[in-house]
Amino acid sequence: MRPRLLDLFCGAGGAAMGYHRAGFDVTGVDIKPMRRYPFTFIQADALDVPLGGYDAIHASPPCQDHSVTQNFTTRRHGSGWMLATTRERLLAQSAPWVIENVPGAPMRPDYKLCGCMFGLPRLKRERWFETSWHGFDLRPACHHLEPVITVTGHDVPSHQRKFGRSITLDERKQAMGIDWMGRDELGQAIPPAYTEYLGRQLLDVLGVAA
Repeated sequence: MRPRLLDLFCGAGGAAMGYHRAGFDVTGVDIKPMRRYPFTFIQADALDVPLGGYDAIHASPPCQDHSVTQNFTTRRHGSGWMLATTRERLLAQSAPWVIENVPGAPMRPDYKLCGCMFGLPRLKRERWFETSWHGFDLRPACHHLEPVITVTGHDVPSHQRKFGRSITLDERKQAMGIDWMGRDELGQAIPPAYTEYLGRQLLDVLGVAA
């Protein structure tokens, strides 16, 4: 029987797919409807939903206020407080957990993962992960030899426009290892390869054979 994982702030299921591939039965929670979410979905506030009954929990609280792009604008998303509040909720329960956010977020980055580490050589998308078990590993530094693709929420960065051609949605999907999302969903997603890797570490913490 697969261990059960609760996926908070789940979006369209990039993280969920990785945990599923690692061996988890995943249930997602998001305050917005997510019709493309590929597993069991509950529309609810991730800060209010009960956490009991699951073997592990993943949370991806909003990252906009922690993004480096905030250095170039005075406009705030207003959700930065959710990261600390999410951590407090997770610390108050007993299941092992993972919190994901962007580089620079106020968190302990036990794992710093990017596409080049997982057979996604064109994807430049570093994400930080804090874990209840203070995970650690030694991986090669992020290194991209090919022209990179940086997936964003609403448009393609100007440095990815070449000879008048933008990187297509299909190219971004291929770079992320995701084929079921639309443009805006993709821009908020975690590549499944990242959480498939973390999911295997999580199975070890749970003492479950992969």
